[in-house]
Amino acid sequence: MKLGVLTVPFSGMELKDVLKYLHSLGVDAVELGSGGVTSDAHCKVKELLKDSGRRAQIQELLAEYQMEISALSCHGNPVHPDARIAAADHEAYVETVELANLLGVKTVVTFSGCPGSGPGSGHPNWITCPWPPEFSEILEYQWQEVLIPYWKSAAEIAKQGGVKVAIEMHPGFCVYNTETMLRLRKATDPVIGANFDPSHLFWQGMEAVAAIRELGDAIHYVHAKDCRIDPENVRRHGVLDTKHYSDELNRSWVFRTVGYGHGWEVWNDIVSTLRMVGYDDVISIEHEDSLMSVKEGMEKAVAFLQNILIRQKPARMWWA
Repeated sequence: MKLGVLTVPFSGMELKDVLKYLHSLGVDAVELGSGGVTSDAHCKVKELLKDSGRRAQIQELLAEYQMEISALSCHGNPVHPDARIAAADHEAYVETVELANLLGVKTVVTFSGCPGSGPGSGHPNWITCPWPPEFSEILEYQWQEVLIPYWKSAAEIAKQGGVKVAIEMHPGFCVYNTETMLRLRKATDPVIGANFDPSHLFWQGMEAVAAIRELGDAIHYVHAKDCRIDPENVRRHGVLDTKHYSDELNRSWVFRTVGYGHGWEVWNDIVSTLRMVGYDDVISIEHEDSLMSVKEGMEKAVAFLQNILIRQKPARMWWA
């Protein structure tokens, strides 16, 4: 396994300086934002598609600091009911796949997206229960009329570009847990898989290890981000929480640097189970801890994971 970092929190720094800093921490790989709602400060896709010299410069920087690009991330909603938003996010996806192919990057990270409640809707509509009956009708429309047809087409684009798609299971979008992830994969193509980010699963009441076992080889990428659940606030309000992320004291849960939501044992089990199901690639830190600076949160996450990642191949079982 290798340790990676999504560089978005360092968008105010030049890529060279980011690589130098992360290399000094012992990081092996970077995940670059490439559009959609993800900052493209370090990866201006349109420019890089046109300029082979600029692409070569990035490759030289990576070599200088002994880094690789583990993924390009273009999180967005390509099935948004607003056609302008959907078109822009789809374009970001298509161009990201094309650039990944040119750079030799094998994974593109994104969201499944969420359509509206029907043709003519103005906003996405995330359905979380089957009743009243129109909710089930909306789900049927979203999946059968929009989501599955879109991702069948998007899967072909990925295959032509020689990349895998890692969909982040995120509440608010149609794919938000293991069940919806596997449903979309089954209805489309195995090139579509999961970006396994346990932070979004923890607050839904899911166990990370159980989710990893169920997903198996559908896991295409992994984000290292934690989530701290506040038992007192959950007892009073439940886990569905629309308060701003900055209201840490009153929220039912908040995103945290790894180790500040769940301890060593949980993360040891996550890493070990990932290896058991065949994932032996980059674990990419996504810093979104509102209680820490980027520098402190990143350095704590790197130090925590350095002792947890399993870097070497298993030894032969001389005892069996």
